[in-house]
Amino acid sequence: MKKGNKYGTHRVIEPKGVLPQPANKIDNNMDEIYDNEILIDVQTLNIDSASFTDISARAGGDHGKIKEIMFDIVAKQGKHRNPWTGSGGMLLGTVEKIGDALIGKTDLKVGDKIATLVSLSLTPLRIDNIKEIRDDVDQVDIDGKAILFESGIYAKIPTDLPEKLALSALDVAGAPAQTAKLVKPGDTVVIIGAGGKSGMLCCYEAKKRAGVTGKVIGITHSQKSTDRLINLGFCDHVFSADATQPVAVLEKIEELTGGQLADVTINNVNIPDTEMTSILITKDTGVVYFFSMATSFTKAALGAEGVGSDVTMIVGNGYTRGHAEITLQLLRESEKLRSIFTELYA
Repeated sequence: MKKGNKYGTHRVIEPKGVLPQPANKIDNNMDEIYDNEILIDVQTLNIDSASFTDISARAGGDHGKIKEIMFDIVAKQGKHRNPWTGSGGMLLGTVEKIGDALIGKTDLKVGDKIATLVSLSLTPLRIDNIKEIRDDVDQVDIDGKAILFESGIYAKIPTDLPEKLALSALDVAGAPAQTAKLVKPGDTVVIIGAGGKSGMLCCYEAKKRAGVTGKVIGITHSQKSTDRLINLGFCDHVFSADATQPVAVLEKIEELTGGQLADVTINNVNIPDTEMTSILITKDTGVVYFFSMATSFTKAALGAEGVGSDVTMIVGNGYTRGHAEITLQLLRESEKLRSIFTELYA
């Protein structure tokens, strides 16, 4: 086997010298793997929510056109990085082959079912056939192959949870795990996009961390998600609003907090132009966590400066230590969460 670079730079075609994620094109030839790679037989792609929403809109919701766009993305780049959002997603598959240099260094073995916890925007991918598109959960079943680099992280699919259920939760594992780190007892926490997959997990974790002296406020985008979140009971207040309208949302948050605003705001939406809402509803000493891949750093940075806000803004790194274990444990400890995730995603 040929010797590979830990971070996968040996797969970069152009431009040379960059890592696989920002590369315009990478090598997705699966006929021969490098000595430090893991070959995966892919079953399901869990497309990043911002990416799938964008692709579906461009295709007018037509599954045939969605397939064309996805095939074209991979044909041009050797990976599934949405050229308009820059985001990818993750995958579910079975370990097919392990490079010689990794034998004895990994706990994986051929036949293990895993979810990759690195983005499709850097993962060498080959799609042979798209079998099913599930719009409601951003998942696409395929026949294909993928490569996990030596530095790539993954989670073995647990035996006590359905595969699709685990995959849907692991896709957003960074959000509830970061919530666990950011929220302190007594905090007022506002979660934008609270009725979605990452939002519901964050609401549960935020309430657990803020405790009885804290307050969790969930902002949703539809009556259906509002009703769902109210029934779950993880939030002290839930309301539906257009998160691209900062002034209206600010007025509501001022009303619910007595003008104190949020200590921590977590943005989970999959649409652009919600940066200023997140900033305005957060107190100067507070923290805004942008988990959304639709976030614009420029809009957030210049917007905060423009309104004289001294909030600490955190880019939504999809990885934090132990995030897979933390997120799967939430589904185990909360019957309500597991039930709604099973209904919606499994």
